[in-house]
Amino acid sequence: METKAGRRSLTWLLLTWGVTRLLLLLWVFKVYVFPGPDVTSDVSVIYQGWYDVLRTGTFPQSDVTWQYPPAAALAILSPALLPFLEYTQAFFVLAFVADLAALLLLLYAGRRPGRRLRGAWVWVAGVPLLGPTVYSRYDVMVTAVAIAAVLAAARHPKVAGALVGFGALLKVWPALILVGIRRRSVWASAVATVVVVAGLFAVAMPGAFAFLTFQRERGTEVESLGSLVFHIARRHGWDGSVLLNYGSVEFLGPWVTAVSTAALALTGMAFGLLLLWRLTATRFEAHTAADAALVAVLMFTTTSRVISPQYMVWLVGLAAACLCFRASRMGLPAVLVLAACFVTVLEFPIWFADVVGSTPRGIILLLVRNGLLVLATVIGMRELWRSTAPKQTPPPPVPDQPTTPARETSTSS
Repeated sequence: METKAGRRSLTWLLLTWGVTRLLLLLWVFKVYVFPGPDVTSDVSVIYQGWYDVLRTGTFPQSDVTWQYPPAAALAILSPALLPFLEYTQAFFVLAFVADLAALLLLLYAGRRPGRRLRGAWVWVAGVPLLGPTVYSRYDVMVTAVAIAAVLAAARHPKVAGALVGFGALLKVWPALILVGIRRRSVWASAVATVVVVAGLFAVAMPGAFAFLTFQRERGTEVESLGSLVFHIARRHGWDGSVLLNYGSVEFLGPWVTAVSTAALALTGMAFGLLLLWRLTATRFEAHTAADAALVAVLMFTTTSRVISPQYMVWLVGLAAACLCFRASRMGLPAVLVLAACFVTVLEFPIWFADVVGSTPRGIILLLVRNGLLVLATVIGMRELWRSTAPKQTPPPPVPDQPTTPARETSTSS
């Protein structure tokens, strides 16, 4: 009976994945037009522009929107693998393939002893909640690499380390997977991969590390947690503006620098808390690396100056990796992440004009979405701490004290 039920669950999972991914493809290929601004323009305009530059053997050093580590060039150049398709078509197909690869990894992991398919269900449900944005950014490719790294950490440490290192050179955040890993072989493999791959890019292609300057100069993006200050302030006469700046829609004007600095300080405090956890944690189990990775990326995302919609793909992937493990404590944070994905597609792209205009609807959507992320972060950190903190051993019982018989007193008459 259990086998039959398991097969039925797997059938429904694959059917749901197929239907939802067909819908995503119909959206990005514009068979059906998704509400809101065209999210595929990043591929047809920005990515293809970078592609033309990268093919010449150099990075787009004069383009401030290029804010990615050197291995990101491989993702941008990957449509060349399908020369019989146009660039945008090839990119969408490869994003679909990365989505499928992530699913297969989660299915393989979820069917092992002590695991479950709930993680695969999180991926199947979470990705389409974000709409066509998922296939219009290369983040789904990075997330597939991160999922593979997390799932390989216990049994294949050197492979996991190499995947973490390569993922970090694709988009930095996969480096946070190392937070919950103690095995030195994983760290050594990650460092070696970064040194070798980064060195090759530095020698072969000029401008490999120009992205560091561009990232440092970013401001407060309109969807971030800190942006709520300015959305509300605009309703009360704040005289700043909203402009496309460094590749995203950001606030510019009085106090923006202060809020951006506060966001960086908050990120520093969050990582300080992670460091404190790492120094005090004593119980590391098979699921700890996945749980810690999700919490770390939640902290990074929630406190960041920028919370772009594609960041949610990272959280869905790590939440799915967590829930492959039966013992994971990240069930509630995963549900909150899925809820935040649904609100995200409402604020971008459907009602993004309301967000940019700081209308009541736009502000409410951001309050709800960012509130869900904050709640997921707090609950995730609490559960991670509880599951890894030293066990409180009760004090040894006090042995019974021997009783001394009372002396008899005699009175003489």
